Amino acid sequence: MKTKVQAEWHSLSEVMIHRPGIEMFFGLLEPDSFLYERAFSMDEAIHEHMELEHQLIATGAKVYRLKRLAITLSKEKPELINNARRYASRIIRFEGNKLAAEKAYNSFKKNVELMDPETIFNILLLRPSVFLRKKVIRGSEVTMPEVRLATPLSNLYFMRDQQAVTDEGVVIGRMSKPQRSMEPIITEAVLSMAGAEIVYHVKHPGIFEGGDFMPALEFALIGMGDRTNFHAIKQIMDNGLGFEEVCIVHQPAHPLIPYDQPDPMVNMHIDTYLNFAGNRLAVGCIPLIGKARVEVYRKNSGQYKKVESNKTLQDYLVGKGYEFIPITTLEQLCYASNFLCVSDRKIIAVEVEKLVDKVIKNLEKKASSDPHRYSQLFNQAVKDYRLLKETGEFFPHKRDLRENGVEFTPVLLQEITGGYGGAHCMTCVLSRKG
Repeated sequence: MKTKVQAEWHSLSEVMIHRPGIEMFFGLLEPDSFLYERAFSMDEAIHEHMELEHQLIATGAKVYRLKRLAITLSKEKPELINNARRYASRIIRFEGNKLAAEKAYNSFKKNVELMDPETIFNILLLRPSVFLRKKVIRGSEVTMPEVRLATPLSNLYFMRDQQAVTDEGVVIGRMSKPQRSMEPIITEAVLSMAGAEIVYHVKHPGIFEGGDFMPALEFALIGMGDRTNFHAIKQIMDNGLGFEEVCIVHQPAHPLIPYDQPDPMVNMHIDTYLNFAGNRLAVGCIPLIGKARVEVYRKNSGQYKKVESNKTLQDYLVGKGYEFIPITTLEQLCYASNFLCVSDRKIIAVEVEKLVDKVIKNLEKKASSDPHRYSQLFNQAVKDYRLLKETGEFFPHKRDLRENGVEFTPVLLQEITGGYGGAHCMTCVLSRKG
């Protein structure tokens, strides 16, 4: 397995995904707490993910599915499943009646050796504990089990975030949100056993998520904000990059959301408002790109030194010779920029027109319950909808894309994007050919 990426527009070679399973069900019970944008149909979401996988295979790339890869590797390399069993033994808890809990845990430690890889993987995903209590029923004492789950990994299908693949290899992240903190443990174990080159693992107090990293051949963008901090960026620059230049992008506050009530989820990562469709061609939401401040670091004698800090992201990319294809605020909220570039000027993109109704209705509910925070954003989304309806240019069906020679494959992702991400977020690109 080769694991190096120099530019977003180089030809896709290997990619890893995770088809969501039962863990998504628990996320849908309380979407907000599980970091989902809205409720959605799980059955349709899984079907959409299967279609995304089909389109990835159609590009000619090698597509790995995380769970399937883990099971295959566990058969080829017993040390992987043995490590997973030991980790599962640390995760699972037996509580309640002391004697019953001790007996159950000792039994589990013996039985875990008999458990198949899929069962062990599900323990890691769901993080169960068993509460035991004694109860007398019709004169006989029985032990009643109650299974509880400690935050199932409902966001694992967003495979971009647990790590980033740079021009040097894989950098394992450290997730910002506690709901996702266990995910990199699984992806690192599987990737390392698959032969990926792990060049660095972000350490405390750093936090870093892969959606904030975008390679662009002679430079790389790294977002800094709610999901990634400077501690992590400094670690990565010192240990995991070979790019000539690094541009740190400060997450901009959305101009349509009041400063006293910001919502960092609206543009949580760089790829939620900017992406590269090809060499020197960017797609993005200009109000956000034009507001994001940057710090530029250039490599000198093997170390990155700050050389500039008074530009916006738009100014920086224009200075690099980039052209922009603008998207509206509504399209940005519908993950238009969260496409996956499979080769220079060829992308797999969300079919925005099929998604706008859900996004607008969800935003309308937010504006109704908190007008101070969301009314401006909702009003702009409605205005954008009218314009896009008149022109028929919902992303990716845009004249600007066609005139710039961009080929696109639209995919229906109106349900699964309810988890807060599109095709880019759902794919861990392992290698590209440039």
